[in-house]
Amino acid sequence: MDKQRRKFLKIAGASVVAGIGAPAVIKLTSTPALASGHGTPPAHGEAPAHGHGSSEEEAPKGVRLGMVIDLRKLHAQPELMDNAIEACIEAHNIPQLSEEKIKQEVKWIWKMPFNNVFTDYSAYHVSKKVTEHPAVALCNHCDDPPCVRACPTQATFKSKVNGIVGMDFHRCIGCRFCMAACPYGARSFNWQDPRPYIKKYNPDFPSRMKGVVEKCNFCGERLALGKEPACVEACGGSGAIVFGDLNDPKSELRAILDKEFTIQRKPTLGTKPSVFYIV
Repeated sequence: MDKQRRKFLKIAGASVVAGIGAPAVIKLTSTPALASGHGTPPAHGEAPAHGHGSSEEEAPKGVRLGMVIDLRKLHAQPELMDNAIEACIEAHNIPQLSEEKIKQEVKWIWKMPFNNVFTDYSAYHVSKKVTEHPAVALCNHCDDPPCVRACPTQATFKSKVNGIVGMDFHRCIGCRFCMAACPYGARSFNWQDPRPYIKKYNPDFPSRMKGVVEKCNFCGERLALGKEPACVEACGGSGAIVFGDLNDPKSELRAILDKEFTIQRKPTLGTKPSVFYIV
């Protein structure tokens, strides 16, 4: 068993809750006691968890999953970014629409110009090695996610066990309030049946339907099996994308954050993104 798989099995908790039309919801935890906690969407009438987004800061508790994306390595090896995106597409049955339908594109992880990803950072006299290469964007799995507060049916929820902002496709009514609330453009709406546009169907992950919102789920269904997220695995141990527990001071992720200067997308909004970038 390789090192990466052991690392994820160490923190992977137990069960997958999945339906025919709903994504897997994993329970990833660092202790057996937490494995029996709530990893599913809150019941109607139950207040969703907001993590550490209150006015009074709390000490880190349990597992909070996060990611570091090293744009320097992705720029040095552009194929890594393409591999990561393609791996996500295949793992999650993301439809690939034609060019004329680009405005209806469904995306979980995608490329954009640096200035479009980091809109609140000055691009005045920024190094060309940064501005001339695309950056990669995805759901930030915020610690205080505005999408969760905006969702009227709790189809969008934050896991109390690991901090993943998940989606229950069964509950989604297609109101798109979450899309309006998300300041990162990380959510996509299925304006049409996506199934005819799936190039290579993965039977291990449910396809969606017309009228449903979707987004990155940090590969919860893979984590439950002790695997890395598809984008991380596709980078082949290069360190271009590193995933782990932000609350574990001994994790590889924390070691990188302690060593490297990182930036986040729109940090002034107070959403506390779980995705960090090295530029």
